[in-house]
Amino acid sequence: MNTTQRTRAPRAAQAIKGAHAARKRAQFVRIMAAQLDLIAPGTVRVHVIPVTCDDRRRTWVVLDSATGPVQADRDAHRAAYGLLTRAFPEADWSRARTYDARTGVLAVNEPAMPAELGTAPAGEARP
Repeated sequence: MNTTQRTRAPRAAQAIKGAHAARKRAQFVRIMAAQLDLIAPGTVRVHVIPVTCDDRRRTWVVLDSATGPVQADRDAHRAAYGLLTRAFPEADWSRARTYDARTGVLAVNEPAMPAELGTAPAGEARP
């Protein structure tokens, strides 16, 4: 006896799921931006840089607005870092990261050496 089997989900169902995911993502971005604005008004970008000083690991946090650095106290920097680590628990915080509150993107922000300096990239031998 032949039985029918669904091989694909209907397109309407896929569209509804996609719309729900987009709304959820937009809500997350709005909430994160609002929280950062409460922590330090005007913050649109957060840079998190792990550093080692005197054999002690530290985390350097920079809060930026659209026009430059945001003047904030140590507690504001600590709160912004805490917000990001709770929002992105799967991120590797041992690497430099930048969070953009306008887009909701957390990106790796590794410093790069300008080519004009004539240094070879890591792993390559210089002639």
